[in-house]
Amino acid sequence: MDRQVKIAVIGGGPAGLAAALAAREAGVEPQEILILERDDALGGILNQCIHNGFGLHTFKEELTGPEYAARFIQRVKEEEIPCLLHTIVVDISLEKEAPGGKDSAGVEPLPPKKRILAMSGEEGIFTVTADAVILAMGCRERPRGALNIPGYRPAGIYSAGTAQRFVNIEGRMPGHEVVILGSGDIGLIMARRMTLEGAKVKAVAELMPYSGGLKRNIVQCLDDFGIPLRLSHTVVDIRGKERVEAVTIAQVGPDRKPVPGTEETYECDTLLLSCGLLPENELSWLLGVELSPVTNGPVVNESLETNVSGVFACGNVLHVHDLVDYVSEEAKAAGRCAAAYANRRAGDITVPECTGAVSGEGSDTADTRVCSLTTGAGVRYTVPSTLRLSYMEGTQLIRFRVDNVYRDAAIVVEAGGQRLRNLKKRILSPGEMEQVILKRTELEALPQGCEISIRVEQADGSKL
Repeated sequence: MDRQVKIAVIGGGPAGLAAALAAREAGVEPQEILILERDDALGGILNQCIHNGFGLHTFKEELTGPEYAARFIQRVKEEEIPCLLHTIVVDISLEKEAPGGKDSAGVEPLPPKKRILAMSGEEGIFTVTADAVILAMGCRERPRGALNIPGYRPAGIYSAGTAQRFVNIEGRMPGHEVVILGSGDIGLIMARRMTLEGAKVKAVAELMPYSGGLKRNIVQCLDDFGIPLRLSHTVVDIRGKERVEAVTIAQVGPDRKPVPGTEETYECDTLLLSCGLLPENELSWLLGVELSPVTNGPVVNESLETNVSGVFACGNVLHVHDLVDYVSEEAKAAGRCAAAYANRRAGDITVPECTGAVSGEGSDTADTRVCSLTTGAGVRYTVPSTLRLSYMEGTQLIRFRVDNVYRDAAIVVEAGGQRLRNLKKRILSPGEMEQVILKRTELEALPQGCEISIRVEQADGSKL
């Protein structure tokens, strides 16, 4: 059955749920919102994250992953927002555009609607036509094939997320003597989880000279259980043909190549891989969304809108987050702005939460300038990448990650020859997301066409 809605949300994880609820709160009727989810339940990855630590920012209390997801799922049900489970989105395209130029009344043509091709066992192949689309597909783990690990391909090699599903949902143990490659948060959490289930985790090897996970997870998941973290180490050999029998790790130099003579062999039956996450952006690419070469996620503006008008992105499909609370916060902003776009497109401007996105367009007094955000020393990327001043609210949150571990440093924000921020930090780490807040009033005072630069420098003011 083909459907027409104002807002289609692709993905029913924490980002999709929060975005749909925010759109509803912004005035979009529930029947005009549709969540498309490929799994058999809403909640996404949270359903298998049975450890606590979620919700401290959002709910001011500590919850498990399923508990955190349940609060959003319950609200979606209460609002009667339609959800299609077991539904795979195959393609997203733009409807045929109207002829270019203004019409006889001097009005610009509306941007084309989005056409989603989806399929499910229950409804077969069908289409969804939407004014706005929110991309919330999440991310996936980097597979072994992308890591160039030598050795045979025996049983016993799993991504950390797959092992987590086996243990927490299916009640199966992947193995009993474990080596973990990569110190991302999932790998750290699984080191603790496997230990609690009776396995022996012999080592966690990390290619980089720093951990990719949160400091609290290093302490609670490794240090508290006496599990060694071997920084600047990687797997150089896997022994065993039918099943993993041993794993050899070696130290790597500054060029990240193994140093001969530093090999260590651990007898084990399981190797877990926790070597990074990749945003699920195949659909985004098919639609023509511009993707960042750094994050592999869409390039977005202050409204979390991509270069394709009416297509918004949030959560781990945009950039990989360290806390689900930040995912929900970001998704709410995407939902509000998607609602503003959809209502404006329909000629129904009733979205007070997104006043900039509504009242700025077409106003004679609106500041139409666009500020670009550039990354300086020590900063890998920023989200968003551009700020349209007429669409901004009173403040704008900028999130980013640094490229190394820096101690006694400062985050510096400069524009138009002015230093807008100088935030001193005792420690900066790639595993923890950083953020700064900019005010619209201070950006309006900047000269035309200026760029906003964010960089890291030493606390004493010297450059890196």
